[in-house]
Amino acid sequence: HPADPYGTPPYGRPGPWAPAPPVQRPTVPPPPPAQPHDPWAPPVQAARPTSVHGRRGLVGAVVAAAIVAGLVGGVAGAYIQRQDAGTGITLPQAPADHGGRAPGTVAGIAAATLPGVVYIHVKGNGEEGTGTGFVLDAQGHILTNNHVVAPAASSGDISVTFSGGATHKASIVGRDAGDDLAVIKVSGVSGLKPLTLGNSESVRVGDPVVAIGAPYDLEGTVTSGIISAKDRPITASGGAQGGGEVSYVNALQTDAPINPGNSGGPLMNAQAQVIGINSAIRSADNGSPDGAGSQGGSIGLGFAIPINQAKRVAEELINTGKAVHPVIGVTVDMRYVGDGARIADQGTNGAPAVTPGGPGANAGLKPGDIITQVDGEPVHTGAELIVRTRSHTPGDHIRLTVKSGDAAPRTVDLVLGGSTTG
Repeated sequence: HPADPYGTPPYGRPGPWAPAPPVQRPTVPPPPPAQPHDPWAPPVQAARPTSVHGRRGLVGAVVAAAIVAGLVGGVAGAYIQRQDAGTGITLPQAPADHGGRAPGTVAGIAAATLPGVVYIHVKGNGEEGTGTGFVLDAQGHILTNNHVVAPAASSGDISVTFSGGATHKASIVGRDAGDDLAVIKVSGVSGLKPLTLGNSESVRVGDPVVAIGAPYDLEGTVTSGIISAKDRPITASGGAQGGGEVSYVNALQTDAPINPGNSGGPLMNAQAQVIGINSAIRSADNGSPDGAGSQGGSIGLGFAIPINQAKRVAEELINTGKAVHPVIGVTVDMRYVGDGARIADQGTNGAPAVTPGGPGANAGLKPGDIITQVDGEPVHTGAELIVRTRSHTPGDHIRLTVKSGDAAPRTVDLVLGGSTTG
Protein backbone atom coordinates (compact mmCIF):
# COMPACT_ATOMS: atom_id res chain seq x y z
CA HIS A 1 0.00 0.00 0.00
CA PRO A 2 1.20 3.50 -0.59
CA ALA A 3 2.24 5.60 2.40
CA ASP A 4 -0.58 7.15 4.38
CA PRO A 5 -0.22 10.95 3.86
CA TYR A 6 -2.43 11.75 6.85
CA GLY A 7 -0.53 9.76 9.42
CA THR A 8 -1.78 7.07 11.67
CA PRO A 9 -4.54 7.46 14.25
CA PRO A 10 -4.70 8.91 16.79
CA TYR A 11 -2.19 11.47 15.39
CA GLY A 12 -4.02 11.90 12.09
CA ARG A 13 -7.21 10.83 10.41
CA PRO A 14 -7.23 7.44 8.53
CA GLY A 15 -5.85 7.71 5.09
CA PRO A 16 -7.83 6.65 2.03
CA TRP A 17 -5.55 3.68 1.48
CA ALA A 18 -5.59 2.35 5.08
CA PRO A 19 -7.38 -1.05 5.49
CA ALA A 20 -10.79 -0.92 7.10
CA PRO A 21 -10.93 -2.53 10.56
CA PRO A 22 -12.80 -5.86 10.79
CA VAL A 23 -16.45 -5.80 11.85
CA GLN A 24 -16.95 -7.30 15.32
CA ARG A 25 -20.18 -9.35 15.48
CA PRO A 26 -21.68 -10.42 18.86
CA THR A 27 -21.75 -14.19 19.67
CA VAL A 28 -25.32 -15.55 19.99
CA PRO A 29 -25.60 -18.51 22.43
CA PRO A 30 -27.48 -21.62 21.13
CA PRO A 31 -31.09 -22.10 22.32
CA PRO A 32 -31.74 -24.53 25.19
CA PRO A 33 -32.91 -28.03 24.22
CA ALA A 34 -36.63 -28.48 23.87
CA GLN A 35 -38.45 -30.11 26.78
CA PRO A 36 -41.48 -32.49 26.30
CA HIS A 37 -44.78 -30.91 27.14
CA ASP A 38 -46.54 -32.34 30.25
CA PRO A 39 -50.20 -31.37 30.07
CA TRP A 40 -50.81 -32.47 33.75
CA ALA A 41 -47.94 -30.47 35.22
CA PRO A 42 -48.80 -27.37 37.20
CA PRO A 43 -48.41 -24.12 35.34
CA VAL A 44 -44.98 -22.71 35.50
CA GLN A 45 -44.86 -19.24 37.20
CA ALA A 46 -43.18 -16.94 34.83
CA ALA A 47 -40.35 -15.02 36.31
CA ARG A 48 -41.12 -11.24 36.79
CA PRO A 49 -39.13 -9.41 34.31
CA THR A 50 -36.82 -6.73 35.63
CA SER A 51 -38.19 -3.29 34.87
CA VAL A 52 -36.10 -1.81 32.13
CA HIS A 53 -37.81 1.56 32.69
CA GLY A 54 -36.71 1.71 36.32
CA ARG A 55 -33.12 0.98 35.43
CA ARG A 56 -33.12 3.61 32.75
CA GLY A 57 -34.65 6.16 35.16
CA LEU A 58 -31.94 5.48 37.72
CA VAL A 59 -29.23 5.76 35.13
CA GLY A 60 -30.79 9.00 33.83
CA ALA A 61 -30.90 10.54 37.32
CA VAL A 62 -27.25 9.68 37.90
CA VAL A 63 -26.26 11.15 34.56
CA ALA A 64 -28.27 14.35 35.21
CA ALA A 65 -26.68 14.76 38.62
CA ALA A 66 -23.26 14.31 37.06
CA ILE A 67 -24.02 16.95 34.42
CA VAL A 68 -25.26 19.46 37.01
CA ALA A 69 -22.20 18.84 39.19
CA GLY A 70 -19.97 19.31 36.17
CA LEU A 71 -21.63 22.57 35.23
CA VAL A 72 -21.38 23.91 38.77
CA GLY A 73 -17.77 22.90 39.02
CA GLY A 74 -16.99 24.46 35.64
CA VAL A 75 -18.58 27.78 36.54
CA ALA A 76 -16.80 27.85 39.89
CA GLY A 77 -13.52 26.98 38.22
CA ALA A 78 -13.95 29.66 35.58
CA TYR A 79 -14.75 32.27 38.25
CA ILE A 80 -11.68 31.29 40.24
CA GLN A 81 -9.59 31.38 37.10
CA ARG A 82 -10.87 34.89 36.24
CA GLN A 83 -10.12 36.05 39.74
CA ASP A 84 -6.63 34.64 39.45
CA ALA A 85 -6.20 36.29 36.02
CA GLY A 86 -7.14 39.72 37.49
CA THR A 87 -9.91 40.64 35.03
CA GLY A 88 -12.40 41.02 37.83
CA ILE A 89 -10.26 43.15 40.17
CA THR A 90 -11.54 46.58 41.23
CA LEU A 91 -8.72 48.95 42.16
CA PRO A 92 -9.06 51.37 45.08
CA GLN A 93 -9.62 55.03 44.16
CA ALA A 94 -10.06 58.26 46.09
CA PRO A 95 -13.48 59.92 45.81
CA ALA A 96 -13.83 62.98 43.54
CA ASP A 97 -12.95 66.28 45.20
CA HIS A 98 -15.23 69.03 43.93
CA GLY A 99 -14.19 71.52 46.58
CA GLY A 100 -12.34 74.80 46.03
CA ARG A 101 -8.66 75.54 46.45
CA ALA A 102 -6.89 77.77 48.94
CA PRO A 103 -6.70 81.41 47.75
CA GLY A 104 -2.89 81.52 47.66
CA THR A 105 -2.44 78.44 45.49
CA VAL A 106 -2.05 78.55 41.71
CA ALA A 107 -5.43 76.86 41.33
CA GLY A 108 -7.03 79.35 43.69
CA ILE A 109 -5.51 82.34 41.87
CA ALA A 110 -6.61 80.92 38.51
CA ALA A 111 -10.17 80.35 39.72
CA ALA A 112 -10.41 83.94 40.93
CA THR A 113 -8.84 85.42 37.78
CA LEU A 114 -10.17 83.48 34.78
CA PRO A 115 -13.70 85.01 34.84
CA GLY A 116 -12.12 88.45 34.27
CA VAL A 117 -9.81 87.44 31.41
CA VAL A 118 -10.82 87.77 27.75
CA TYR A 119 -9.33 86.45 24.52
CA ILE A 120 -9.10 88.96 21.70
CA HIS A 121 -9.48 88.18 17.99
CA VAL A 122 -8.45 90.95 15.58
CA LYS A 123 -8.88 91.28 11.80
CA GLY A 124 -7.86 94.32 9.80
CA ASN A 125 -5.40 95.81 7.36
CA GLY A 126 -4.90 92.41 5.75
CA GLU A 127 -3.82 90.89 9.05
CA GLU A 128 -5.35 88.58 11.61
CA GLY A 129 -4.16 87.84 15.12
CA THR A 130 -5.07 86.96 18.67
CA GLY A 131 -4.13 88.13 22.12
CA THR A 132 -5.37 88.48 25.67
CA GLY A 133 -6.84 91.19 27.85
CA PHE A 134 -8.67 91.62 31.13
CA VAL A 135 -11.69 93.51 32.42
CA LEU A 136 -11.00 96.82 34.16
CA ASP A 137 -14.49 97.87 35.26
CA ALA A 138 -18.20 97.13 35.04
CA GLN A 139 -18.56 99.58 32.11
CA GLY A 140 -16.80 97.09 29.83
CA HIS A 141 -13.32 98.61 29.54
CA ILE A 142 -10.64 96.03 28.79
CA LEU A 143 -6.86 96.55 28.96
CA THR A 144 -4.50 94.87 26.50
CA ASN A 145 -1.36 95.56 24.45
CA ASN A 146 -1.34 98.05 21.62
CA HIS A 147 0.32 95.56 19.29
CA VAL A 148 -2.62 93.18 19.79
CA VAL A 149 -5.24 95.61 18.43
CA ALA A 150 -3.05 97.70 16.09
CA PRO A 151 -4.20 95.89 12.89
CA ALA A 152 -7.72 97.23 13.52
CA ALA A 153 -6.59 100.74 14.45
CA SER A 154 -8.02 102.38 11.33
CA SER A 155 -10.53 99.76 10.24
CA GLY A 156 -11.21 96.16 11.05
CA ASP A 157 -12.97 93.91 13.46
CA ILE A 158 -12.29 93.16 17.14
CA SER A 159 -14.13 90.50 19.12
CA VAL A 160 -13.54 89.25 22.62
CA THR A 161 -14.39 85.87 24.09
CA PHE A 162 -14.99 85.50 27.81
CA SER A 163 -14.01 82.46 29.85
CA GLY A 164 -17.62 81.26 29.79
CA GLY A 165 -17.56 81.15 25.99
CA ALA A 166 -19.64 84.25 25.21
CA THR A 167 -18.26 86.41 22.38
CA HIS A 168 -18.90 90.14 21.88
CA LYS A 169 -17.74 92.87 19.53
CA ALA A 170 -15.34 95.48 20.91
CA SER A 171 -14.15 98.92 19.84
CA ILE A 172 -10.90 100.79 20.51
CA VAL A 173 -11.14 103.49 23.19
CA GLY A 174 -7.52 104.60 22.94
CA ARG A 175 -4.05 103.20 22.34
CA ASP A 176 -0.51 104.20 23.17
CA ALA A 177 2.31 102.73 21.07
CA GLY A 178 5.04 104.17 23.29
CA ASP A 179 3.88 102.13 26.28
CA ASP A 180 2.40 99.30 24.15
CA LEU A 181 -0.97 99.65 25.87
CA ALA A 182 -4.52 99.92 24.57
CA VAL A 183 -8.03 100.06 26.01
CA ILE A 184 -10.96 98.51 24.17
CA LYS A 185 -14.60 98.32 25.24
CA VAL A 186 -17.58 95.98 24.99
CA SER A 187 -21.08 97.42 25.35
CA GLY A 188 -24.27 95.98 26.74
CA VAL A 189 -22.55 93.12 28.58
CA SER A 190 -23.66 92.39 32.13
CA GLY A 191 -22.05 90.32 34.84
CA LEU A 192 -18.51 91.46 34.09
CA LYS A 193 -15.79 90.44 36.56
CA PRO A 194 -13.18 93.22 36.84
CA LEU A 195 -9.81 92.11 38.18
CA THR A 196 -8.26 93.76 41.21
CA LEU A 197 -5.20 95.89 40.46
CA GLY A 198 -2.22 95.45 42.76
CA ASN A 199 0.78 97.73 43.30
CA SER A 200 3.91 96.97 41.32
CA GLU A 201 5.98 98.97 43.80
CA SER A 202 5.37 96.15 46.28
CA VAL A 203 6.81 93.46 44.00
CA ARG A 204 10.01 91.75 45.12
CA VAL A 205 12.34 89.46 43.23
CA GLY A 206 11.36 85.89 44.03
CA ASP A 207 7.66 86.62 44.52
CA PRO A 208 5.42 83.88 43.04
CA VAL A 209 3.35 84.93 40.03
CA VAL A 210 0.74 83.42 37.71
CA ALA A 211 0.36 84.34 34.03
CA ILE A 212 -2.93 83.79 32.19
CA GLY A 213 -3.51 84.02 28.46
CA ALA A 214 -4.00 82.24 25.16
CA PRO A 215 -0.58 81.12 23.89
CA TYR A 216 -0.87 79.84 20.33
CA ASP A 217 -4.68 80.26 20.60
CA LEU A 218 -4.91 77.91 23.59
CA GLU A 219 -7.36 79.97 25.60
CA GLY A 220 -7.40 79.82 29.38
CA THR A 221 -3.80 78.68 29.72
CA VAL A 222 -2.37 79.17 33.22
CA THR A 223 1.38 79.16 33.92
CA SER A 224 3.29 79.98 37.07
CA GLY A 225 6.75 81.11 38.12
CA ILE A 226 8.43 83.91 40.02
CA ILE A 227 9.54 87.48 39.50
CA SER A 228 13.11 86.88 38.35
CA ALA A 229 14.13 90.56 38.06
CA LYS A 230 12.77 94.11 38.20
CA ASP A 231 13.38 97.34 36.31
CA ARG A 232 14.49 95.65 33.10
CA PRO A 233 14.80 98.34 30.38
CA ILE A 234 13.04 96.71 27.43
CA THR A 235 12.45 98.11 23.97
CA ALA A 236 10.08 96.04 21.86
CA SER A 237 8.70 96.45 18.38
CA GLY A 238 5.20 95.34 17.52
CA GLY A 239 6.46 94.15 14.16
CA ALA A 240 3.83 93.80 11.46
CA GLN A 241 0.95 93.91 13.91
CA GLY A 242 2.25 96.92 15.79
CA GLY A 243 3.16 98.85 12.66
CA GLY A 244 6.85 98.81 13.57
CA GLU A 245 6.24 101.17 16.51
CA VAL A 246 8.71 100.82 19.35
CA SER A 247 7.64 100.69 22.97
CA TYR A 248 9.83 101.47 25.95
CA VAL A 249 9.11 99.58 29.14
CA ASN A 250 10.81 99.41 32.53
CA ALA A 251 9.60 95.85 32.87
CA LEU A 252 9.08 93.14 35.42
CA GLN A 253 10.91 89.99 34.38
CA THR A 254 9.36 86.57 35.04
CA ASP A 255 10.19 82.95 34.33
CA ALA A 256 6.48 82.04 34.12
CA PRO A 257 6.16 80.61 30.58
CA ILE A 258 4.85 83.29 28.19
CA ASN A 259 4.39 82.70 24.47
CA PRO A 260 2.81 84.50 21.48
CA GLY A 261 -0.85 84.94 22.35
CA ASN A 262 -0.15 85.76 26.00
CA SER A 263 0.28 89.44 25.04
CA GLY A 264 -2.00 91.69 27.05
CA GLY A 265 -2.82 89.07 29.65
CA PRO A 266 -2.51 89.68 33.38
CA LEU A 267 0.44 88.75 35.56
CA MET A 268 -1.02 87.96 38.98
CA ASN A 269 0.51 87.94 42.45
CA ALA A 270 -0.32 85.51 45.26
CA GLN A 271 -3.24 87.71 46.35
CA ALA A 272 -4.89 87.35 42.91
CA GLN A 273 -4.07 90.99 42.07
CA VAL A 274 -2.79 92.20 38.71
CA ILE A 275 0.80 93.42 39.00
CA GLY A 276 1.76 93.48 35.32
CA ILE A 277 0.68 93.18 31.69
CA ASN A 278 2.47 90.36 29.84
CA SER A 279 3.93 92.05 26.77
CA ALA A 280 7.23 90.68 25.49
CA ILE A 281 9.46 87.63 25.45
CA ARG A 282 13.06 86.99 24.62
CA SER A 283 12.85 84.08 22.23
CA ALA A 284 15.50 81.58 21.28
CA ASP A 285 15.11 82.09 17.53
CA ASN A 286 16.17 85.71 17.15
CA GLY A 287 17.40 86.77 20.58
CA SER A 288 15.35 89.95 20.72
CA PRO A 289 12.40 90.88 22.94
CA ASP A 290 9.28 90.79 20.82
CA GLY A 291 5.81 90.24 22.06
CA ALA A 292 4.11 90.02 18.68
CA GLY A 293 6.14 89.02 15.65
CA SER A 294 8.37 86.39 17.18
CA GLN A 295 7.20 82.81 17.03
CA GLY A 296 9.87 81.35 19.29
CA GLY A 297 8.80 79.48 22.38
CA SER A 298 9.35 80.52 25.96
CA ILE A 299 12.87 80.21 27.32
CA GLY A 300 11.93 81.53 30.75
CA LEU A 301 12.43 85.23 29.97
CA GLY A 302 9.12 87.07 29.85
CA PHE A 303 8.52 90.76 30.46
CA ALA A 304 5.48 92.55 31.84
CA ILE A 305 4.56 96.23 31.99
CA PRO A 306 4.27 97.18 35.70
CA ILE A 307 0.64 97.75 36.64
CA ASN A 308 1.34 101.19 38.17
CA GLN A 309 2.47 102.46 34.77
CA ALA A 310 -0.34 100.62 32.98
CA LYS A 311 -2.99 101.96 35.36
CA ARG A 312 -1.97 105.58 34.73
CA VAL A 313 -1.97 105.12 30.96
CA ALA A 314 -5.29 103.23 31.01
CA GLU A 315 -6.99 106.00 32.99
CA GLU A 316 -5.72 108.61 30.51
CA LEU A 317 -6.88 106.58 27.52
CA ILE A 318 -10.35 106.07 29.05
CA ASN A 319 -10.74 109.70 30.11
CA THR A 320 -9.21 111.51 27.11
CA GLY A 321 -8.38 108.90 24.47
CA LYS A 322 -4.72 109.94 24.70
CA ALA A 323 -1.74 109.15 26.92
CA VAL A 324 0.71 111.66 28.33
CA HIS A 325 4.35 110.58 28.44
CA PRO A 326 6.88 112.04 30.86
CA VAL A 327 9.71 113.76 28.97
CA ILE A 328 13.04 115.46 29.65
CA GLY A 329 12.71 117.78 26.69
CA VAL A 330 15.82 116.72 24.76
CA THR A 331 16.52 114.76 21.57
CA VAL A 332 18.60 111.66 22.26
CA ASP A 333 21.26 110.55 19.77
CA MET A 334 20.21 106.91 19.22
CA ARG A 335 23.28 106.24 17.05
CA TYR A 336 25.72 106.97 19.85
CA VAL A 337 27.76 103.82 20.64
CA GLY A 338 29.56 104.99 23.76
CA ASP A 339 28.44 104.41 27.33
CA GLY A 340 25.52 106.54 28.43
CA ALA A 341 22.78 108.50 26.66
CA ARG A 342 24.09 111.38 24.55
CA ILE A 343 22.02 114.47 23.77
CA ALA A 344 22.05 115.01 20.01
CA ASP A 345 23.63 118.06 18.41
CA GLN A 346 20.40 118.84 16.58
CA GLY A 347 16.77 117.86 16.91
CA THR A 348 14.36 116.45 14.33
CA ASN A 349 13.89 118.52 11.17
CA GLY A 350 16.46 121.04 12.29
CA ALA A 351 14.78 121.79 15.64
CA PRO A 352 16.95 122.45 18.69
CA ALA A 353 18.15 119.27 20.44
CA VAL A 354 17.26 120.85 23.81
CA THR A 355 13.71 122.23 23.76
CA PRO A 356 13.78 125.93 24.76
CA GLY A 357 11.99 126.43 28.06
CA GLY A 358 11.64 122.67 28.54
CA PRO A 359 12.66 120.58 31.56
CA GLY A 360 16.14 119.86 30.18
CA ALA A 361 16.85 123.48 29.32
CA ASN A 362 15.68 124.57 32.76
CA ALA A 363 18.07 122.00 34.33
CA GLY A 364 21.02 123.32 32.29
CA LEU A 365 21.40 120.43 29.81
CA LYS A 366 23.28 121.14 26.56
CA PRO A 367 23.69 119.40 23.18
CA GLY A 368 26.46 116.82 23.41
CA ASP A 369 25.97 116.20 27.15
CA ILE A 370 26.06 112.54 28.19
CA ILE A 371 23.64 111.32 30.86
CA THR A 372 25.11 108.36 32.75
CA GLN A 373 22.69 107.88 35.65
CA VAL A 374 19.05 108.43 36.56
CA ASP A 375 18.37 108.54 40.31
CA GLY A 376 21.67 106.77 40.91
CA GLU A 377 20.93 103.91 38.46
CA PRO A 378 23.35 103.50 35.53
CA VAL A 379 22.16 104.37 32.04
CA HIS A 380 24.13 102.80 29.19
CA THR A 381 22.09 103.73 26.10
CA GLY A 382 19.60 106.27 24.84
CA ALA A 383 16.87 103.63 24.97
CA GLU A 384 17.59 103.03 28.65
CA LEU A 385 17.23 106.75 29.35
CA ILE A 386 13.79 106.76 27.71
CA VAL A 387 12.75 103.64 29.63
CA ARG A 388 13.85 105.07 32.97
CA THR A 389 11.99 108.27 32.22
CA ARG A 390 8.80 106.48 31.14
CA SER A 391 8.58 104.71 34.48
CA HIS A 392 7.79 108.08 36.07
CA THR A 393 4.86 110.49 35.87
CA PRO A 394 4.88 114.04 34.47
CA GLY A 395 5.75 116.39 37.30
CA ASP A 396 8.04 113.90 39.07
CA HIS A 397 11.47 115.09 40.22
CA ILE A 398 14.43 113.04 39.01
CA ARG A 399 18.17 113.35 39.52
CA LEU A 400 20.53 113.03 36.56
CA THR A 401 24.28 112.49 36.51
CA VAL A 402 25.70 114.35 33.49
CA LYS A 403 29.09 114.60 31.78
CA SER A 404 29.96 117.62 29.60
CA GLY A 405 33.14 117.16 27.59
CA ASP A 406 36.17 116.67 29.80
CA ALA A 407 34.53 118.26 32.84
CA ALA A 408 33.84 116.23 35.93
CA PRO A 409 30.37 114.60 36.14
CA ARG A 410 27.74 116.77 37.75
CA THR A 411 24.31 116.09 39.23
CA VAL A 412 21.25 118.04 38.15
CA ASP A 413 17.68 117.98 39.41
CA LEU A 414 14.93 117.97 36.78
CA VAL A 415 11.14 118.14 36.84
CA LEU A 416 9.63 115.97 34.12
CA GLY A 417 7.34 117.50 31.59
CA GLY A 418 4.61 115.79 29.57
CA SER A 419 4.01 114.98 25.92
CA THR A 420 0.62 113.89 24.65
CA THR A 421 0.36 111.10 22.09
CA GLY A 422 -2.50 109.09 20.68
